[in-house]
Amino acid sequence: MHCASCVLRIEKSLLEIPGVLSAAVNLASGKARVEYLSGKTNAAELRTAVERAGYKALEIPETGEVGDEDAPSSGKEVRSLKTRFIAAILLAFVIFFGSMPHWFPWVPRFLNSVFVLWALATPVQFVLGWPFLRGAWLALRHRRADMNTLIAVGTLAAYFYSSAAAFFPSFFTRAGIAPALYFDTSAFIIALILLGRLLEARARGRTSEAIRRLVGLQPRTARVVRDGVESDIPVDEVRPGDLIVVRPGERIPVDGIVEDGRSAVDESMISGESLPVRKSAGDEVIGATMNTTGSFRFRATKVGQDTVLAQIIRLVEEAQSSKAPIQRLADTIAGYFVPAVVLIAVVTLAVWWIFGPEPKISNGLLSFVAVLIIACPCALGLATPTAVMVGTGRGAERGILIKGGESLETVHRIDTILLDKTGTLTRGRPELTDLVTSVDFSESELLSLAAAAEKRSEHPLGQAVVRAAGLRNLDIPEVAEFRVIEGRGLEALIEAKSVLLGNAALMSDRGVDFGIFDRRSEEFLDEGKTVIFVAVDGKPAGLLAVADPLKDESVEAVKALKKLGLEAVIVTGDHRKTAVAIGRKLGIDRVMAEVLPAGKVEEIRQLQQAGRKVAMVGDGINDAPALAQADVGIAIGTGTDVALEASDITLMSDDLRAVAWAIDLSKKTIRVIRQNLFWAFFYNVVGIPVAAGVLFPFFGLRLDPVIAAAAMALSSVSVVSNSLRLRRMRIG
Repeated sequence: MHCASCVLRIEKSLLEIPGVLSAAVNLASGKARVEYLSGKTNAAELRTAVERAGYKALEIPETGEVGDEDAPSSGKEVRSLKTRFIAAILLAFVIFFGSMPHWFPWVPRFLNSVFVLWALATPVQFVLGWPFLRGAWLALRHRRADMNTLIAVGTLAAYFYSSAAAFFPSFFTRAGIAPALYFDTSAFIIALILLGRLLEARARGRTSEAIRRLVGLQPRTARVVRDGVESDIPVDEVRPGDLIVVRPGERIPVDGIVEDGRSAVDESMISGESLPVRKSAGDEVIGATMNTTGSFRFRATKVGQDTVLAQIIRLVEEAQSSKAPIQRLADTIAGYFVPAVVLIAVVTLAVWWIFGPEPKISNGLLSFVAVLIIACPCALGLATPTAVMVGTGRGAERGILIKGGESLETVHRIDTILLDKTGTLTRGRPELTDLVTSVDFSESELLSLAAAAEKRSEHPLGQAVVRAAGLRNLDIPEVAEFRVIEGRGLEALIEAKSVLLGNAALMSDRGVDFGIFDRRSEEFLDEGKTVIFVAVDGKPAGLLAVADPLKDESVEAVKALKKLGLEAVIVTGDHRKTAVAIGRKLGIDRVMAEVLPAGKVEEIRQLQQAGRKVAMVGDGINDAPALAQADVGIAIGTGTDVALEASDITLMSDDLRAVAWAIDLSKKTIRVIRQNLFWAFFYNVVGIPVAAGVLFPFFGLRLDPVIAAAAMALSSVSVVSNSLRLRRMRIG
């Protein structure tokens, strides 16, 4: 494919097949994504439809790059274009020198011969320029016009006019027209357009660099233990349940669960996290991540297309093949572009022939060729997909998986962002935050007694107390008796002491007066913490405050969201007092507390009815309905199938700052797309009239076809280069 007209032709051909629901063709990646009913059609019919449109359909593996060296931006394409360009530019300069004996008297006399010039121009036109001619012929056979049509008609017009002037000069002289040669014009046009396509192919290759890097992460082999024997096998042969050995410095071949051993794993290419993550028995490991320090063995759980890496690659490829709504205008215009340009060129030739100064036919021909050559549907076709490819690829490198062009475009319009509390703003696991004792107990004594009692409990708050004692390396005494008091707390006999733990209501029932701790307990409650009262032998011993603490980066993340102009709202099923306390710490005034999952959906719906564009940030599992209802669903800290399906954006790390990075990336990508479309439209709106000669009556200026060819080539390159700026932009 060479321009937006090619894209529309293939899409139209695919959509004509019964059972095809949607078809999106990407000019930059050279890929088509088709959604169809499997009972109505199949892949073979889709390939036939592409070939019926005049193109060749290449095979694409399940993951990875197009499996054919003829793929767009492949090394073979670049080498072919480079060879053609070098040969064309050398011949073009020789023809140019030979055509201007009065400028270059040192040129050998035989090069001034019109027949030698014709002999040099012919291979440029029909050998080096063959791809354009072939493309134009295929388009003509299918009763359509594309970029190749403009190039072929323009260069052939100059070539055949020059050939007629060279072989039949008397025909022109009898009509009072001085025969003129434009072999150098057609040769330079072909050379410059080949240069443009060469630069464009190289640049397009860099737009999908992120995908190639992800594909390259997959190890080739895995060290598997079967029947007690360790052996290296191809990673494709690994099966779920296999026991795999990983040594320091090796990549983990597939997803799995650690069985024994300890290590630290660098997951930066998957999650964007820079620090290695500690792994031990029971922890999950992700395929393609790097083991850094220790050795361990793990049991394979997901292989092949089910691994997290395969899902990421598939998601990024789908995103890069998708279309942003902003592209529809460009596609609509491109559908009428080439026929309109041909019509303008014909009208230009007629006007010059009828009203132009002498030599009319030469002036008209040059303007006719200039109009055809300067018109550039390539820039229109590349404006959006190149930016989407670079933007989604850049996001993947930061652990931000964007579902497609539509999601990317929608994100930048968000004005309200709903943040789930547990696991999103907070760590998702209660921790002991404060400990207050009476004069009769030290902190260590109180905590060891509380931990001993809570060790028998399954309550998350109790487990937080036990973990705190473990972190302090305290000795936890044995429990002689233990009883849970439903909804209030528990009591235990520890080292002949009667220990009572629970809420204020339990202490009141047992007649234990905690009046001396009233002020501190109120402070803890105002901060959104849960207070555990501890009594020993019927006397107040102290208070334990437990809370699900904020993540270290949550405050910074909320500030970043506000800086982007978003209203942040906390939505949680937790108690209002706790939610308000969290909001106060984060600087968030609007809090929706005690909201069930179905209630979250309703809250989002009400905001949308009020005209707000809403993003929902949640964990991607219990928040799936809310993620689906929001204009943009952002699943944080997960790579689960549910998250990938329900959300528009999946963040592989649990760093909330990545939400602001994703929104910032969207805004920058859309800005680049708009710049690309503006310059593509502006270039054609200004360039075509100038090429037609509108400035000639006022300033005597005409656009040389060679300059038009250079401008056309550079327009496509400039659009792709502008998109590539996203790779260097600071995100967040």
